Amino acid sequence: MEDKRRGEGEIAHPAESLWPAGAVPEEPLEQLVLASHLLGADRAVANYGGGNTSAKGIAVDHAGREVRTLWVKGSGSDLATMGRGDFTALRLDEIEPLLEREAMSDEEMVAYLGRCMLDPAMPRSSIETLLHAFVPAAHVHHTHPDAINAIAGAADGERIMAEVFGARAAWVPYVRPGFALAKQVGELARADPGLELVVLGKHGLVVWGDSAEEAYRRTIDVINEAAAAVNERNAGAPRFGGPEAGAAAVSEERRRALLAEILPAARGALSSERNKLLTVDTSAPVLELVGSADGARVTQVGAACPDHLVHTKRVPLWVPFDPASEDAVVLAERIRERAATYREEYRAYFAAHAGEGDAAADPDPRVVLIQHLGLVAAGTTVKASRLSRDLYLRAIEVMAGAESLGGFSSLTAPESFAVEYWPLELYKLSLAPPPGELQGQVAFVTGAAGGIGRAVVAALGGAGACVVGFDLDAAGAADAVADLGDEGLGVGGDVTSEEDVAAAYAAATAAFGGVDLVVSNAGIASSAPIAETALAEWERNHRILATGYFLVSRAAFELLARQGLGGSIVFVASKNAVVAGRNAAAYSSAKAAELHLARCLAEEGGPAGIRVNTVNPDAVLQGSRIWGSDWREERAAAYGIAPEELEEHYRRRTTLGVNVYPADVAAAVLHFASARRSGKTTGNMLNVDGGVAAAYPR
Repeated sequence: MEDKRRGEGEIAHPAESLWPAGAVPEEPLEQLVLASHLLGADRAVANYGGGNTSAKGIAVDHAGREVRTLWVKGSGSDLATMGRGDFTALRLDEIEPLLEREAMSDEEMVAYLGRCMLDPAMPRSSIETLLHAFVPAAHVHHTHPDAINAIAGAADGERIMAEVFGARAAWVPYVRPGFALAKQVGELARADPGLELVVLGKHGLVVWGDSAEEAYRRTIDVINEAAAAVNERNAGAPRFGGPEAGAAAVSEERRRALLAEILPAARGALSSERNKLLTVDTSAPVLELVGSADGARVTQVGAACPDHLVHTKRVPLWVPFDPASEDAVVLAERIRERAATYREEYRAYFAAHAGEGDAAADPDPRVVLIQHLGLVAAGTTVKASRLSRDLYLRAIEVMAGAESLGGFSSLTAPESFAVEYWPLELYKLSLAPPPGELQGQVAFVTGAAGGIGRAVVAALGGAGACVVGFDLDAAGAADAVADLGDEGLGVGGDVTSEEDVAAAYAAATAAFGGVDLVVSNAGIASSAPIAETALAEWERNHRILATGYFLVSRAAFELLARQGLGGSIVFVASKNAVVAGRNAAAYSSAKAAELHLARCLAEEGGPAGIRVNTVNPDAVLQGSRIWGSDWREERAAAYGIAPEELEEHYRRRTTLGVNVYPADVAAAVLHFASARRSGKTTGNMLNVDGGVAAAYPR
């Protein structure tokens, strides 16, 4: 995530103009889409989900009438990816008269704008719609560029802005977006034809033009003027006061080892109310901050931009650490203690500022800065944790610039609360799809490349879990989780190898912070009369089906204990675990060992909230790698039938008269994995066999 554009000794990033050299669309809305994409393409110009753009022109309404129209970004959209349908079209003639009003509440504003829409099916318009309407220009761009916010967030920002831009710019002291801010900006723009931009204190930039190209190019030019001014005033001074005096350097190898060791404890500490996924960042800007002389002070001043607040909270959790004299055990305990203190302080912050109807947010930190090691961001989805990380990377640049200009300042606690709990800001979060029942949890599935494994991956991923697929077939494991995108990870390895199992859990921890759900599903099968069963075949069955399950479970218990969040382990055994299998002594006895191992682990894990249960499938032929081997012929021979008759043989012997498929087994696994469905069940087994009387528990 490191931004390579910052040159040697520079504080602020310049911006590159991306406007195409060829022909551009003539239609105002198409120009607006183009400009929005270009602004959003550079996160140092426009944060994810932040900023808003607009265009004015003529549209035709449902009755065929030409209407003066304002197209403005719809709430919750992202400039980089939004299309025509993400903009809201409003009747400009109905909005402009609002400038004459003295005041307007947020509730009145939202209701009024809802009635001005050309189509009620359009998204709710941006929080800052009135600002765009009141500025008398065809195209208006509002962004939160790092270089501008370094000035907007400087303690003496208004004076610096005047020095940099002169009479071309106006300064508006911080006020939360809404009618009052829109009226101020609109009146400034209308009163001075020579005005080109407005800097919003502690907030961002407003620029306009007669075309999308003019507004875009002016935005880029203004950003680069600001960056040059910040860098000139910095005069090559080190960011954040330079490295902490006397601090010993930490090797990359030791940094990785320490982070790997403490991540499960950190995940537990950051998951007090709901499980979180972690994203780690050790890029150069992060290490510069966490290893600096001023980092501990600067990071506690406040948010670098109001748009960050709902994703990063007002301040991160700062964790002091001396790698020269302290180890991972000390650090893990300190993170737990500091996270608990953070929650207490956050609850006090809420209590001090909450109004009627405010509901307290999750009190855990979203961003953790570990001195000399790096940044850990937390969220209930991979996207959320990465967004918190990405926004804090932007905050680092803003804070560095503001500090170089004399000192970083931020919103007060009441101002921060007013944004963090602002209904119009929270509305954006409400647009996200409802969470799955396993959201925030990480599942570790062995044998992921097989038929049952793939079905389990799909079921757990479909319920919102991140899934780590582990299989001897690394390519098959990767393919099994491919549909999950960033919330899936395929890992190759052997469940009978302590090293491979440890490496797979380490990969899961590095990717997501830890593991909550373990589905031990790796398997083989063989069939032979006992007199014809070779020792090697006996040992192979027990090595994979018993020892492999032991190794996966032992590593899981160790990891789950460090997290302190409980967990669920599900063994995929077999009907043969409870029913004697003719000519299958090696396989059946190993499956019986699995079943009893699960019962023993249920007893051990219970006090720590670790549930262990077993699913016993039978005759799952669909998509199975086992049944694609000699097992089909061997089992058919044991029953005295042709191999192609097996499915029908198994169906007829069930009480329900059905065949069993991988998805049926996956549904049972999901039942045991989900605390919502079986949170008070452990040491249990669930047969998925269509009803085999000999396997009825008794």
